[in-house]
Amino acid sequence: MPDLHHKPLPRVSPKHAPNVLVLGGTTEAGALAQVLAASSIRACYSYAGRVQTPRPQPLPTRVGGFGGVDGLVRYLADERITHLIDATHPFAARMSANAIAAARQAGVPLIALTRPAWTAQAGDRWQTVADMPSAVAALGGAPRRVLLALGRMHLAEFAAQPQHHYVLRLVDPPAAPIPLPDHHVVVDRGPFDVAGDLALLQRHRIELVVSKNAGGEGASAKLAAARQLGVPVLMVQRPVLPARTEVHEVDAVLAWLGHGATPGVARGV
Repeated sequence: MPDLHHKPLPRVSPKHAPNVLVLGGTTEAGALAQVLAASSIRACYSYAGRVQTPRPQPLPTRVGGFGGVDGLVRYLADERITHLIDATHPFAARMSANAIAAARQAGVPLIALTRPAWTAQAGDRWQTVADMPSAVAALGGAPRRVLLALGRMHLAEFAAQPQHHYVLRLVDPPAAPIPLPDHHVVVDRGPFDVAGDLALLQRHRIELVVSKNAGGEGASAKLAAARQLGVPVLMVQRPVLPARTEVHEVDAVLAWLGHGATPGVARGV
């Protein structure tokens, strides 16, 4: 990520000044918002509204959905958006797919700022599954103590495997009853560190970690902790999306905005 204190920021020519919509909610989106604000690039930051207390951003901010592809197309036109940046979570598949379709319909350039996926390291005990239903199916068998590091969106799916004791780490306190008969809720917000996650796994005697392959640094500590303790990890692969231009660095987004370049590669992720 760019160093705002020691590295000069690229400037966009006023003649071609963009009006940017950032689909955010991630650490990377927050870093991008800081740089856009410091660069005086006109931009709006959009939260999906799934977190009760989203982090404040240095840009004008909206919260909530757009109403599908058609709603996003209307928003792009009404607000005269010139560039669309998808910096949502790698598992926000519907929003990312809608962004691809809306950008194509509106004729607005789109780039995705994503995190590289995690890859297994020496000592890891990973079982990889394609999607959440496959993860639920993989939990068949004898009762275990399971850390569900998935957020709140998928908890109901694991009610199909009620024999386990589930430890749930959530950003917000649950607003409704948890649909799991045997569970413990830990309310905490990342980034997390290895020492803290080692303590979490040991305190709750975790026998299996279930994780999305979100990538990035903020949530990787649980994987290092599981590696140190020899705890297996059930890793859910990222959803497949239509092809799009994708980069991993804020600098690449700035180059795309300022110089009309198209860094990265068109790929399905």
